[in-house]
Amino acid sequence: MKRRTALVHLASASAWIAAPAWAQADRRIVLGQSAAFSGPAAQLGIQMNRGAKLYFDSINAAGGVHGAQIDLRTMDDMYEPDKCKANTEALIKDEVFALFGYVGTPTALAALPLVNQHKVPFFGPFTGAEALRDPFSRYVFHVRASYYDETALIVKQLTSLNLKKIAVFRQNDSYGQAGLDGVVRALKALNLEPVAVGLVERNTVEVAAAVQAIVPKQPDAVVQISAYKSCAAFIRESRKAGYGGTFYNVSFVGTQALADELGRQAMGVVVSQVMPFPFSLTTPLSREYLAAVQKAGGDNKPNYSSMEGYVAAKLFTEGLRRAGKSPSRDALINALESVQSLDLGGFVVGYGARSHVASRFVDLSMLTDDGRVRV
Repeated sequence: MKRRTALVHLASASAWIAAPAWAQADRRIVLGQSAAFSGPAAQLGIQMNRGAKLYFDSINAAGGVHGAQIDLRTMDDMYEPDKCKANTEALIKDEVFALFGYVGTPTALAALPLVNQHKVPFFGPFTGAEALRDPFSRYVFHVRASYYDETALIVKQLTSLNLKKIAVFRQNDSYGQAGLDGVVRALKALNLEPVAVGLVERNTVEVAAAVQAIVPKQPDAVVQISAYKSCAAFIRESRKAGYGGTFYNVSFVGTQALADELGRQAMGVVVSQVMPFPFSLTTPLSREYLAAVQKAGGDNKPNYSSMEGYVAAKLFTEGLRRAGKSPSRDALINALESVQSLDLGGFVVGYGARSHVASRFVDLSMLTDDGRVRV
C-alpha cells in the first residue's frame, strides 16, 4: 500500500510539473504580451500595458477570477516583426494560456501563423488591419473597430467639408498599406483617389522624400498612417515647407504621444478614435478608468492607448469568468463568443461564433496647442 501511495503521489507531482502555466496549483492565469517597450514606438506598448495592468491588478487585489490571479508577462519586440515572432514562439513554448494586447499590424501578422498553428487565443491586438480579420480565425478576438471603419469616417468628414484633394503619408509596411487601402476604398466610393502618397520606413523619422512627394501637390488634407514620432516629424517638416492644410491620423498613432511630440504645433491635428473619451467623467467606464489611474498614481496618466488596454482587460476578464473555474482555451473561446451586447459602462461590446470584432465605434478628436485632446 505504501508503494502504491508513493506511486500515486509521484504521478500527481509529474502531472503538476507538466501542467500548463494556467493549470498549476498556485492558480495563475498566465497571459503573454509582445509589444514595443523600447524604441520609437515604445509609448504604444507601454501605455497599452499600463491600462491592462490597471484592470488586472484591481481584479487580482479583489481575489482574482474564481480565485485565480491573472499574470500578464511582457516581452519587448521594439515594433519589429522578427522579434515579435521570436517572442511569440517563446511564450507559446512556455505554455501561456493566451496572448494578449499585442501592438501593431506587422508584429501581429508575424504572430498570426503561430496563433493558428498552436490554437492559442489571441486577444485584443492594438491594430485595426483587415488582414487580421479576414480570413476569419477562431483564435483571434478584436476589441477595436478596423482601419476601414476609421478611414471611412475620416474621408466622410473631409468630403463633407468639400475637402477632396486628400494625400496619404504612410508607413512602408503592412500597417501603412492597411491604412492606405482604407482611404482608397472610401475615396473610390466617391469616384476619388489620393492625390499623392508619401512613405516612411517603420521606426524611422526619415520623412524628406514623403514631404517632397506630398507638399507640392497642395492637398486639402493629409491622412497619416504611421506611429507618433514619424507623424510628428512629417507635420513639422511639411509646415516648414509651407504646407497649410489639415492633418488626420488613425488611432494607432498614439494620440497623447503625438501631442507630446508636437507641443504647440499639435493644434488642429485630428485623430480618429476607437475608444471612449478617457479624460472626462461623462460615462461610467471613463469614471471607473480615471479612478483606477488616480489610485495607481506613479507614471499612470489617462490617454486613449491606456484606455484601450483597460477595456481589453475588462472584456477578457468577462470571458474568463464565463469560462469557469478550470478554464481550457476552448472554454475561453466559447465563453467570449457568448458575450453579446455587453455594456461596459457606456461602451457596448459583443462577439459571436463568426464575429470576433467587439466594437465598431469610431469618433474624431482634435489636439490643442496645450497638449490636450478634445472631441
